[in-house]
Formats: sequence, C-alpha cells, structure tokens
Amino acid sequence: MDRTHLSPRRLRAILAVMAISLLAVISAVSGLNTALPSLATATGASITQLQWIADAYTVVFAGLLLISGAIGDRFGRKGILQVGLVIFAVAAAFALFSTQPEQLIVARAVMGLGAACIMPTTLSVITTVFPPEQRARAVGVWVGIAAGGGIVGLFVAGILLQFFDWSSFFAFNVVMAVVAFVGATLVVPKNRDEARHKLDAFGAVLSLLTVGGLVFGIIEGPSRGWNDGLTIGALIVGVVSAIVFVLWELRQEHPLLDPRLFKLRGFSTGSLSIMLQFFTAFGFFFVGMQYLQFIGGLTPLMAAVCLLPMPFVVIPLSRVSAMIAEKRGFGVVAPIGLLLMASGYLVMSTMTTDFQYWQLLIGILLFGAGMGFAGPPATNAIISSLPKAKQGVASAVNDTSREVGSALGIAVLGSVLNQAYSDGMKPLVENLPAKVADFLTSSIAWINTDVVTKLGPLAPKLIATAKDSYVTGIHTAFWVSAGVLVLGAVVVAIRAPRPKK
Repeated sequence: MDRTHLSPRRLRAILAVMAISLLAVISAVSGLNTALPSLATATGASITQLQWIADAYTVVFAGLLLISGAIGDRFGRKGILQVGLVIFAVAAAFALFSTQPEQLIVARAVMGLGAACIMPTTLSVITTVFPPEQRARAVGVWVGIAAGGGIVGLFVAGILLQFFDWSSFFAFNVVMAVVAFVGATLVVPKNRDEARHKLDAFGAVLSLLTVGGLVFGIIEGPSRGWNDGLTIGALIVGVVSAIVFVLWELRQEHPLLDPRLFKLRGFSTGSLSIMLQFFTAFGFFFVGMQYLQFIGGLTPLMAAVCLLPMPFVVIPLSRVSAMIAEKRGFGVVAPIGLLLMASGYLVMSTMTTDFQYWQLLIGILLFGAGMGFAGPPATNAIISSLPKAKQGVASAVNDTSREVGSALGIAVLGSVLNQAYSDGMKPLVENLPAKVADFLTSSIAWINTDVVTKLGPLAPKLIATAKDSYVTGIHTAFWVSAGVLVLGAVVVAIRAPRPKK
C-alpha cells in the first residue's frame, strides 16, 4: 500500500479510529480502578484478588504484545486489530455478567489477549500510513490519548457507577470495542510488511512466563508470605524465563525481540522511561482511587472528578514535548518530566486520613505535567531507532514497556500497600477468631459494609487503625514511586542520545 494515496480526510479518520481503539484498551486498565472499591464491597474480593482482577489483564497483555506485533507485521495489521477487538468485546461481555472474583480474573485475562492484538497495531498503523512530516504530530496525539485516556476511563467509570452497579463499566468496554471494530473495517487500509519471517512462538511463551512469574510472585508475596514456596517458585520462573528469553533471542535469525537493540541509546532509554512512567501512573491509579473512596469517603464519580484536571495538563504538553525534545534533546526533556512526576508523588505523600483536595490537586498537576513532558519523546526515541520495516516491533516494545510497567506498578505498589495494611492491623486482630482476623486484614472494604455493626465496641478502634495502616501503605508506595522516578531520571540523562547538530 502506498500511503501517499491516502487523503488528509482519510488520515484523520484513521487517526480517530486508532484513538478509539487505544482508548478502549487504556480505559479498561484505568477505569476498573474506579470500580474496584464497589467491586470489593459487592463480591468480598480481597486486596490480593483485586490486584489479580487488575493485573490478569495487564500480565496477558504485556506478555503477548511482542508476538502480536510480529503477527500484525506479517499477516496484516488491520486483520489483527479486528480480531483483537472481537476478543476484547466478547470477554468484556462475559465480565459484565460475572459475580465472583475468580470469574472476573478469567474474563480480564481474555480481555488482555484482545488488548495485546489491539494496542501495538494502533501505533504501527500510524507510523506506517502517515508521511514523515505528519508522523510526529500523529504520534503525539496517540501518546496524549494513551496518557489522558486513563483519566477518561476513570471518569466514565465514575459516571456509570453513579447510576448503575460496578459491572456497568464492562458495558462501556463492549461499546468502545464495537465502535472501533466498525471504524477499523471501514477506514483502515490493509497494511503489512513485505518480508514474512518465521514467528518466534517459543520466545512469546518465554516473554509471557517472565511477566507472569514476576507479577504473580510480587502480588502473592504479602498474603502468602515471601518465604512461601509458590511465591519463591513464581519469582524464580520469572527470572529464569527472562534469562532464557535473552539467550534464545540472541540465537534467532529473526528474533521476536533482539536484545542487541537495547544497545541503541534511544531504544533503551525510551523503553526505560516509558516503563517507569506507567509503573508509577497505574500504581497510583490502583492505590489512589481506593484512598479517595475508602479514606476520603468519596463516591466513585467524585473520586474520578478529583483526577479530571490531569488530562488538561497531559494532553496539551504531549502535543508539544516531542518537538521540544527534537530541539533540546531527549536527554534533557525526559529527565525533567520524570522529576516532575516524582515531585507530584512527594506532594501527595503528605496526604493523611483527613483528605484535603489541594494536596492531591498540586500532586496530580505536577505528575501530569511530567507525563506530558516525558511520554511523547520516549515513544519517538523508540520508534525512530528502528526502520519502517520494524515499526511493528518498535510499537510492540513501546507498548510492552508500558504494560510491563503497569503490571509491575500495580503488583509492587499494591503489595507495598497490602503489606503495610496487613502489618498495621495484625496486632489489633490477633485475639479475634482466625476467620474474622483474616477478613479484616485482607481488605479495607469491610469499613463500608454491615460488618462494622457486628464488631461492637471494638469497631471505632478497628476503623481508625485500618485507615491509619492504609494511609501508611499509600505513603510508602508513593515514596517508592518517587525514588524510582528520580533514579530513572538520572539514568536517562546519562544514557540518552544527544541531539543531532
């Protein structure tokens, strides 16, 4: 296909369809966080189960992104996009009628399979159909949607939960997928690489085992114990699979992901920056939305409204930051963005059980400004490192970095929160019956149920301790995030490619 034959109107339509497809995938990650407190109260899901409901999606999503990008390059990007949208819609429809945490975990995992087919295709279609002079602006729109779309998902979920129950969010997922499928069928051209190499199926399995093993171990550690055999075994599987993946890919003529690409400064630092941004962003969505509802006492809609200023910072800055990076250098702009994100976390770490919105507002504005500065330059650094024939791989690595970061962010920061909450509650519940103690330490959702009335005179002290322990966990998670971002900013500043003279 010759992209020069596409009219400006057709290109705008393609960009709109890619934006809707991307929004469906991104909102499915972030928007669920608005529904988690209501879901936990309705289904009795523990913190660990909530982490799995969130992360089953991102684990499968991240683990299969590389192979799905390669499939799209080989067999056609339009076809893999359509297949992904169908899988996504069917799985979301199943989740809509699910009533048990285990059912939701399965549904979310299958949605992750569909999302893995969708997301890399959206960026690779943009980078292959848009002419070079329009590509940076189109990529900026894509990154803006990817960043701001998370807030859109939170807000839409909040509106739905204001009038319907928690499952209504999955109806939104179905509608978005159907609209995107119709648009893709009508306006997206057939598009694939001329070279057709053998697919690296074994590499795909190893990548899934790497992400799945690490995330499983991190999530289950606080509840099972870090010395538990299953926890240790999962972490070992993740680490060993990562090592074998690298060794295997180095030997392949046409690898799924050539580890030698990370010698390219733009490729490696761009991937690192993206991973750290989404490690902290989706970790924040996971713990932050629970703070606003469980501790702040806000409704799902009001919790989402509190975060609504963020996209008004992220999206405008995303449109210009890539152009600034071209002039000033990725190694200047990206570290500034990461440090702004870290400063936002430090401000939010001052929040207490007495919720004050101004602390959150300053924090999210700084955080959003950082994402706007850091996001587009990182994506451009990745895709500009590889030739047109490898844009599927570049897109998949970009998306894999995002989703691995998201999965690890939810796993690590959720586990930090879980550990602090559990540790804080244990001294107070150790003399209670084992089942009651386990219930009170597994999730803070009980404070919004009739369980409180059954606790008698001990209820006020239990509630106060639960809130204090929860906030302690959130503070620790925020400090971890800030530290990770500062360290990442230093590495990117040192390692990033220098601007061309």
